[in-house]
Amino acid sequence: MSLALNFNKLRRQVDISARNWKLIKEKHPSKTLIGQDRALEALEFGIGNKSSGFNIYVSGYPGSGKRSAINHFLEEKAKSEASPEDWCYVNNFKDGYYPKKLSLQKGGALVFKNEIGKLIEESQIALLKAFDSKEYANKRQDIFDEFQQKEISLFQDIYKKANSNNFAISRTPIEIRVVPVDDDGNPISDQIFRKLSKKKQEQIIQKRDILMAELNALLRQNRELDKERKEAVIKLENDVALYAIDSLLEELKEKYKKNHEVIDYLESVKNHIIENLSEFLQVSNHKNRMTSAPVHRFMEYEINIITDNTDTEGAPIVMELNPTYNNLFGKVEHESDMGTLITNFTLIRGGALHRANGGYLIIPARDLLLNYFAWDGLKRALQNSQVVIEDASERFGFLSTKSLKPDPIPLNVKVVLMGSPMLHYLLYKWDDDFKELFMVKAEFDTSMDYSALHVRDFASVIFKIQNENKLLPLDHKAISHLVEQSCRIAENQHKISIRFGELSNILHEANHYAQTESKAQISSDEIQRAIEAKYYRSNLIQEKIMDLIRRKTLMIELEGSKIGQINGISVLDLGDFKFGRPNKITVNVASGKEGLIDIEREAKLGGPLHTKGVLILSGYLGEKYGQNKNISLFASLVFEQSYSEIEGDSASSTELYAILSALSQLPLKQWIAVSGSVNQKGEIQPVGAINEKVEGYFEVCRQHGFNGEQGVMIPKGNMDHLMLKQEVVDAVKEGKFHVWAIGTVDEGIELLTGYPSGRRLKSGSFTKNSVHDLVDQRIQALNKVMTKNSGAKR
Repeated sequence: MSLALNFNKLRRQVDISARNWKLIKEKHPSKTLIGQDRALEALEFGIGNKSSGFNIYVSGYPGSGKRSAINHFLEEKAKSEASPEDWCYVNNFKDGYYPKKLSLQKGGALVFKNEIGKLIEESQIALLKAFDSKEYANKRQDIFDEFQQKEISLFQDIYKKANSNNFAISRTPIEIRVVPVDDDGNPISDQIFRKLSKKKQEQIIQKRDILMAELNALLRQNRELDKERKEAVIKLENDVALYAIDSLLEELKEKYKKNHEVIDYLESVKNHIIENLSEFLQVSNHKNRMTSAPVHRFMEYEINIITDNTDTEGAPIVMELNPTYNNLFGKVEHESDMGTLITNFTLIRGGALHRANGGYLIIPARDLLLNYFAWDGLKRALQNSQVVIEDASERFGFLSTKSLKPDPIPLNVKVVLMGSPMLHYLLYKWDDDFKELFMVKAEFDTSMDYSALHVRDFASVIFKIQNENKLLPLDHKAISHLVEQSCRIAENQHKISIRFGELSNILHEANHYAQTESKAQISSDEIQRAIEAKYYRSNLIQEKIMDLIRRKTLMIELEGSKIGQINGISVLDLGDFKFGRPNKITVNVASGKEGLIDIEREAKLGGPLHTKGVLILSGYLGEKYGQNKNISLFASLVFEQSYSEIEGDSASSTELYAILSALSQLPLKQWIAVSGSVNQKGEIQPVGAINEKVEGYFEVCRQHGFNGEQGVMIPKGNMDHLMLKQEVVDAVKEGKFHVWAIGTVDEGIELLTGYPSGRRLKSGSFTKNSVHDLVDQRIQALNKVMTKNSGAKR
């Protein structure tokens, strides 16, 4: 049976008719989660409802559409859920260092803020009016008159007594004096006093001291009267203020009677106003001394809204793409005042957790882990079910500026982490908290099985992308071409890639070309042009290598036959672009005990997988030819003109063919390149990047010139992975190029040498003049040389 593949095996051809494409656009429902049944089931289980669901880790590779799919899924889920309450911070009048939280029903925070603003404004007007009233002035004056009369009555007797004893009481702002006077009531001067007899002086001083003692006692009583007067005035002011404010507060208290936190806050506001009436009744605002900006005088009564869900329909969905500590948990901002940073409760800012509270928060896992404190903070918030706003510097154990300690806000949120499978593995292995907090994994696939239904689903998503981005419409050939390209991206004829990010890029570029040429729709030509343009923008290094091969700087044989020499194919992956290139592999064989020497390994240029592949060759040789004898040989194996590390085992079968050629002395066809790994039993195993390898060798052959014999030998297991470029398929169809699929080493060596591989006979030998027979004979000859040399040495 021929090993050459027919051209129709090299690429899946897709043909969506114009009629079917029209039906898909008109009747087939547009989906977001296609080919993701496993992930969808995990999301359904994980989300459940907010009270019993789990946090989820969404695992998938970039471009798998997991972000948009999660958004769509959560949007549908959130619609049926209740919107959460609003949260705000208010002043703690007892200790401003600890602002208090308030919870209000959806949309209630903004309403409450306006109500408090109105209350304060009306309270000031009512109080100013009350304290400017004639009634208040009369009552206040009555208090002053009453206590003035009491003061007069208090000092009336002491004034009479002083007068009867020829003394006068003099009161000034800084002192009170008892002064002796003459019969006419004039103060006795010091000169006259000194002329008095000593006895008279002592009598005057004694009387004065008695009067002063009585006067001091009365002054103490007067101070008590003054205190009582002030208390009476304060009580009057408080009574007036209470009368003015209570009526304004009554409506709010009735409205919020079931919210005890709000009732307590309203009481605190009332008490603070009454305790600070003089400041409250001042009319003008003051200014920031540093910026001259006006500062709201009633700032202490402000309502700082942290979350306002007025416009939120259903549960909130927040995607935080920059999950820094402050962006997640909020922060306390500071203002500069005379060179000093100050803060207050109105400068508290909420974070993504506050906005997502009562709903869902989506975070890229990698970005979360890269931000200091963010991951630990998130775990703590989920474990304690509360959001704490604190300065990140506190995590270091010190504070650089004065800050606040706001009340923690209760947290009810489902977190969806998006990341790679490797990141999930690392977190699951090394972080015990991760296992508890993220119990459910929703794994997004990158491809789905090729079927008529899935093709329709795929086409409907492309139609949705077209409409959402307002692109030109696609014709039926363009959508067919996109399906083929998706199979190529999936590297499988029986799979459709659902990495719509990459496909969307092709679609946008094709749309650009169609618009440039003033076309009404996108055709297959624009799709192909977009694919080729991306290839052209990235293949500079490939062209440089091609030029080196053309100039024979890199020596690649494409014609004739050589012993111990073969063309393998390696793949260079540049991230956004990978391509195949031929490598000359050579083997030299001689007598010796060293066995198989891998020069790449000896030079430390061979990776562990490549080394494993070479060691497998020793196992194959031993099983095939060492059943009845030792194998004593020296065989050196090398990738010629290779100056960087070689990794992978995809060239192990190629290396084996070169070894068999060197041992059998049968030349190998240089126009055939080979790719495929081999196991110890001689079975050819599939390898990766098979399309790039075939196409890379095709480009080299086209540059050299086709001779009708050139081609690539690949593993049979890679047949389903072939999605070659149309130009390669056409070349095979025209007989210019060939692709052979083999399953065993025997099939490959026969194709490369033109000799039968041979089979083992009962005697232990192989079919006469077969490849295996020639190899076996050569090994025996090398053993004899080795034995002879050993005997000569003895």
